[in-house]
Amino acid sequence: MQSKSSNNGGVHILVFPFPAQGHMLPLLDLTHQLSLRGLAITIIITPKNLPILTPLLSSSPSIQTLILPFPPHPSIPPGVEHVQHIGNHGNIPIMSALTQLRDPIIQWCASHPNPPSALLSDFFLGWTHSLADHLRIPRIVFYSSGAFAIAVFDHIWANYDSLKPESDLKLDDLPRSPSFPWDRLPSLFRRCKDLECRDKAAADFIRTSMAANALGWASVYNSFWALEGQFLSFNQRVYSVGPLNLVDGSGKLRTGDAQPGSDDGVVSWLDGCGDGSVLYVCFGSQKLLKAAQVEALAAGLERSGVRFVWVVKNLTAQQVADGYGPLPDGFEDRVSGRGLVVKGWAPQTAILSHQAVGGFLSHCGWNSTLEAVAAGVMILAWPMEADQFVNAKLLVEYMDTAVLICEGSDTVPDQAELARKLSESMCECAAQRDRAKDLRKQALEAVQIGGSSITDLDKLAQQLSQL
Repeated sequence: MQSKSSNNGGVHILVFPFPAQGHMLPLLDLTHQLSLRGLAITIIITPKNLPILTPLLSSSPSIQTLILPFPPHPSIPPGVEHVQHIGNHGNIPIMSALTQLRDPIIQWCASHPNPPSALLSDFFLGWTHSLADHLRIPRIVFYSSGAFAIAVFDHIWANYDSLKPESDLKLDDLPRSPSFPWDRLPSLFRRCKDLECRDKAAADFIRTSMAANALGWASVYNSFWALEGQFLSFNQRVYSVGPLNLVDGSGKLRTGDAQPGSDDGVVSWLDGCGDGSVLYVCFGSQKLLKAAQVEALAAGLERSGVRFVWVVKNLTAQQVADGYGPLPDGFEDRVSGRGLVVKGWAPQTAILSHQAVGGFLSHCGWNSTLEAVAAGVMILAWPMEADQFVNAKLLVEYMDTAVLICEGSDTVPDQAELARKLSESMCECAAQRDRAKDLRKQALEAVQIGGSSITDLDKLAQQLSQL
């Protein structure tokens, strides 16, 4: 156990992130904001995830760390401490492994000269509710997913036994009574159901851990009232503080993305394109496309005639052997001048905020969704897993700032149909583009002084400071 102690005196908050990019980054943004409001903070982290904290620790030297070794687990390869290095199927083993940190955390708190007054932890760490109970401190739940997705989640875990595999879900208690086919429900829930017959103890752990989130002392969402107010409950301890990547109030998206590096000339390439003419294509930090999907998408982009920037991941030999696809031979030459392929990392916020970008073909992960909202860019939705189907429904059906292009993790779109949809979406969806720009204005208003998110953030900090 390695620790840099928090200052003596003052209200001390213990922060416990879940080691996945889409979970960690917004919680670290929130941590930074709470630190600016005078709270003493210690972050629980494992050694290989410590570099992710570097930007935060350098800008907020008062934030301390509690470094604990990542616990072993039979389903996690040695050396893996982050979902990005194992894939979404690693969520459940990582959730389970981290429970082994309970006793070291209790020991650290018992020996600390200024023990924590509250625990702020990710919603994938629902088991920390009982840890907070043991420490006799309140637990604040941080939701890195949107309020609509969490409303669906809450219903699922509260009615777990009555939901049968392959049955549709209809939510009459939510606005517009949304319904979801079984294969569009959040992946974690479906995996939990699949686990029941093979490992009931693991399934029960996930179920009770997720249900425990409803018992939290307070709930914090990386969202804003104008986007999801209809799904946020109005009790006194619900705080909607996003988009957290805009919370400095400058009105500009942060361009310091998670990984430093050159932009491979992408911004200068965009400088040469007309306003709103470019489609940005990216499916997040974790999702890989199968060979047939890459081929279909490449053909669709080529036949569509649209200008585009496509971020593709560098594949390992094992990933290729597993059926994931590289770009088709000759594709880059054939689209040269009209399309730009970026391999590996790309400065997503800088790209989205560029005036040349008029659409974002996205998997609708929540962080990507908020980045598009904050940039005022229409989304062309291809949800694949996790909460992405719920997020896509929010954007397409409730907010009308997106169009649905394709659905499903394994779906291979028809090339001609995909080309038509891409071309029409970029040329004809003026109403969705306008609404996306309006939503951006509302996002910016939320993070200005007096805006809904800053007001909620100040209220949260004030409540915590009174503990």
